[in-house]
Amino acid sequence: MPRNQALQAWLSQQFPDQDFQLAPASADASFRRYFRVTLADGSTRIVMDAPPEHEDCRPYLHVAERFSASGVHVPQVYAQDLAQGFLLLSDLGKVTYLAALEAHPESARLLYRDACAALVAMQQASRPGVLPEYDRALLMRELQLFPDWYIAKHLGVTLNEKQRATLDQTFEKILANNLAQPRVFVHRDYHSRNLMVVAGDYPTNPGILDFQDAVYGPITYDLVSLFRDAYISWEEEQELDWSIRYWEMARAAGLPVAADFYDFWRDYEWMGVQRQIKVLGIFARLNYRDGKAQYLDDMPRVMAYLRRACNRYGELKPMLHLLDELENRNEQVGYTF
Repeated sequence: MPRNQALQAWLSQQFPDQDFQLAPASADASFRRYFRVTLADGSTRIVMDAPPEHEDCRPYLHVAERFSASGVHVPQVYAQDLAQGFLLLSDLGKVTYLAALEAHPESARLLYRDACAALVAMQQASRPGVLPEYDRALLMRELQLFPDWYIAKHLGVTLNEKQRATLDQTFEKILANNLAQPRVFVHRDYHSRNLMVVAGDYPTNPGILDFQDAVYGPITYDLVSLFRDAYISWEEEQELDWSIRYWEMARAAGLPVAADFYDFWRDYEWMGVQRQIKVLGIFARLNYRDGKAQYLDDMPRVMAYLRRACNRYGELKPMLHLLDELENRNEQVGYTF
């Protein structure tokens, strides 16, 4: 039976005495699809379609339970069919943080305040052995997406021996920093497209989506995902202000952030470098392997973040020079420490 028919049949079992309408809600960078179910009384649900040959719903259910227990706002699970890959979820609405921030930039202070408060709550619930480790192997596997997909496929460049050595040495420096950071629960895509503005009072915000790949790893990862977002950017002065507010909130909550903000900011930036390198590789793969060309439009923002950080720290200057070689350019950005 085709998946759309199987989905309709499963929903008919969930709502045997009600008429309903099904419409696309969103899609993401995986094989998962989301539909909004509108019932006769006007109420709505979200159904996740995750083909079992490509996706496993069990991590989603496991993380949803853990995050919900921490007090953050994730979808409620009403029904599940793991064999077919269907989940019936509560509807967190249609307004993403990205849409709200673009339409009403003045809402940024409150929205990011709430996002930081939710992040702190999620991190306070952390403990080892619950989620997969964000270990060296996984961090390195993500970094390797950059030479495999961004350099080779997107730029069409084959690295020479010296360039490969520069990249390998830089990766080792990045990993040394990342793996030395205190560890907490990490959403892994805590950004404006996965955070929802939920109707009602601000304390209900954000609604949090797309957390099935959560891990136990570096404490700065989700914050840098939030403020060095691939889809929206802010002046660095504003980013610093918000990051300080998170750091103060985290310290008050007893989280293991660095006692000196300068040290915290350095960890944040180095974690950002790992993520930006990974994201550039992922966006290239989404285009060349999966035919999702829209992600190419967001590459310049991510590259600007990467260049700014590499220009700031002496240990990362070789990476900046390599980027210049690969892109035939010479650019100086931001401050140097």
